[in-house]
Amino acid sequence: MFVPDVSIATERLTLRPFGPQDAARIRAIVRSGARFLPPGAPATASGIVQWLSNGVHELRRSGQGLHLAMTGADGLIVGAISLFKTSWSAGTTEVGYGVHPLYRGRGFATEAVRGLVDWVFATTELRRIDLTANLDNVASLRVAQKAGFTWEGVLRAAVMEDDGPHDLVVFGLLRGDGRLPAGTLPRTELRTQRLLLRPPTVADVPDLAATGADPFTQANTGMPRGYTEEHARAFIDGSERRRMRGAGITWTVEELETGRFAANVDLRDLDWNDHTAEIGYMTAPWARGKGYAGEAVLAIARWLFERHGFARLQLRANLANAASQRVAEKAGFVREGVARASLGGEDLIVYSLIPSDLA
Repeated sequence: MFVPDVSIATERLTLRPFGPQDAARIRAIVRSGARFLPPGAPATASGIVQWLSNGVHELRRSGQGLHLAMTGADGLIVGAISLFKTSWSAGTTEVGYGVHPLYRGRGFATEAVRGLVDWVFATTELRRIDLTANLDNVASLRVAQKAGFTWEGVLRAAVMEDDGPHDLVVFGLLRGDGRLPAGTLPRTELRTQRLLLRPPTVADVPDLAATGADPFTQANTGMPRGYTEEHARAFIDGSERRRMRGAGITWTVEELETGRFAANVDLRDLDWNDHTAEIGYMTAPWARGKGYAGEAVLAIARWLFERHGFARLQLRANLANAASQRVAEKAGFVREGVARASLGGEDLIVYSLIPSDLA
């Protein structure tokens, strides 16, 4: 059973049980229509007193979990967090949370989840905590990742909402896991003398689409034929999810002087056992011939080797793409051979870079 008088202090929050003293705040929340309170919370003001005295505590009394209020430094309720589906015999539970719309974007959810899971592992014998989030809810996916949870899989069409079925991502945290799941590269910006490498945003869609649809790009890469803004938007939407899964990471490259889109570069096929990866890129038609791709690739390679201990970076170039071959060679990559019929039946030249090549 969870103890009734829980009080968990984090840097900015206190997590504690709901009580009669919260009636005025809950009444204001219910009247505002804000939706973040735990399941079973009253939809009208008339049910608030009963819920605070009994309903909100039933989960704890059953031994299956507990509901806690997130309160700020001024004691105001800014969110709620819960444990549920607790199995004491299996040693597992699940965490869920909600933040008042006016307090979102401040990191409260991550802070509360971290505080609660630390308390669970410190005060109980539970060994695993689950967290689920809609695949299209990037904010919740980030909370899970920042709190140290590991992306374990996707349940297809697992939840039904007003607009139809949604895929559900399953995360897990085991006792002893670190904050950042093994096999996840952090979101980061990199700078070179002329370039800024940053996470892609929806504002990049038109330029990314134009680059992907360019005849030279189409002839020398595996980009979908007839590349459109819809393709570009889907790629950008999925880039953060790929990073969280440990599958890769993507950067938009822009000119520091003008802020204009210059290229897209991504790491893919990450092997976390052998610490190897492949890098790919495509340069915007208006930015070619300036050495931007090589400059960006070299910055990423140094970051990957020096900050994350990777041992090998692979680059493949179309046999007929002399420009891409020059990018690889100028960045210090060593030609290893030709992989026959690797991309749509086309031969690709295989290059590699290892830390000693940059010494």
